[in-house]
Amino acid sequence: MISSVFIAGCGDIGERVAQLWQARGVMVSGLTRSTANRMRLEVKGITAIPGDLDDVRSLIALPTHNALMYYFAPPPEGGSADPRMEHFLDAISPDRLPHKIVYLSTSGVYGDHQGGWVNENTPPNPRTLRAKARLAAETALLDWGRVRDVPVVILRVGGIYGPGRLPIERIKQGQPVVRTEEAPYTNRIHADDLARVCVAAAERGTSHRIYNVCDGVHSTMSDYFNAVADQLGLPRPPEISLVEAQKILTPGMLSYLNESRRMDNRRMLEELGVTLHYPTLKEGLRASE
Repeated sequence: MISSVFIAGCGDIGERVAQLWQARGVMVSGLTRSTANRMRLEVKGITAIPGDLDDVRSLIALPTHNALMYYFAPPPEGGSADPRMEHFLDAISPDRLPHKIVYLSTSGVYGDHQGGWVNENTPPNPRTLRAKARLAAETALLDWGRVRDVPVVILRVGGIYGPGRLPIERIKQGQPVVRTEEAPYTNRIHADDLARVCVAAAERGTSHRIYNVCDGVHSTMSDYFNAVADQLGLPRPPEISLVEAQKILTPGMLSYLNESRRMDNRRMLEELGVTLHYPTLKEGLRASE
């Protein structure tokens, strides 16, 4: 029986997860390091716990004992490790262990598979520093959980879309996309469905198990931008070659364009018992304006 939930990294997804637990009468708290965020959480009925993941000394008041804990915080920029995860784990006292920890990781840990399929048994091969840091956090958390006999569930998530998470300004600015025939495969999940997966992972996720999280419909990044433009009644972005893209697009965008994979989500559907509200992009975009 889950009586309390604590969220480290309580942004958009954290608030959606909190709302689902609150609807069940469960008390939810979230870590915050600023007054503005404290006020934002408290308006949502989330108890604000002061602390900064970059400063382990500030994490002395985490409500960890027998709590369901979610870790949604990103790693610091520019490194291949995640000291924030290390600080978080160091702050959990051995006599106040949580009920379970659910970590939101990224499909980027698989690296590039040139459009091939990946499942949870596919060996990780991260190429970007961001993905390497996520894998380091996964490893640290799994090792910590085994030593302390605390259940840990890892969710490897594809691209998240939903209200407030669409590339509207990019499309309005007419920024180009790679020609569809050259564009990489990408994987997506609607933010509301991701929140429901997070709840299911807490209730039915097997300890030290990894789950791919996506809607299972595989298309290219260019297909995604075109679908968003069509849904909003905007002109489709102009198309350029992959060679041209390497010259003019941002390093962040190129890091996505240089990887292509299709995620198998059967374990998520079968073991977590999730029925997606938005199993296709078309349905999800209708609920995202």
